[in-house]
Amino acid sequence: SASVAELLALLSSISGIPLKQNIAITGTLNQRGDYQPIGAATEKIEGFFALCAQRGLTGDQGVLIPETNLLDLNLRPEVVDAVARGLFHVWTAARVDEAIELFTGQPAAQVHERVKTRLKELDDAGRGRGPKPDNSWRGRLRRWWGRGRRKAE
Repeated sequence: SASVAELLALLSSISGIPLKQNIAITGTLNQRGDYQPIGAATEKIEGFFALCAQRGLTGDQGVLIPETNLLDLNLRPEVVDAVARGLFHVWTAARVDEAIELFTGQPAAQVHERVKTRLKELDDAGRGRGPKPDNSWRGRLRRWWGRGRRKAE
């Protein structure tokens, strides 16, 4: 139940866009980006709620689950009360782009564009089309020093 979280971590790392750290996520996605149902959604929400309640509810904490699991929830009254008072949230999503937007605070298309741009930069650098190496005496010395240190370690 972690492929959505894994994808978000990869997109964040590649794009440099940070993810919100106050939201728990669970779920898998298929090859078309659909967020698929999971098991034990109630237990996962209540577990994160207990942690947040112990540390202090701030009103911006919550859990993202697949939309298809919403009707299966049977949450304890204290969780329902916290959600009703806006102290805790249960978000749902049908597609991975909704998760991207919740966790980054940016439109998914913008995140996709940043990832695409960064992957192109990395590809260009790998093919020698990126920035040219510093061939000044300082640049050559830095490269030489780096090679020597790696061999010694």
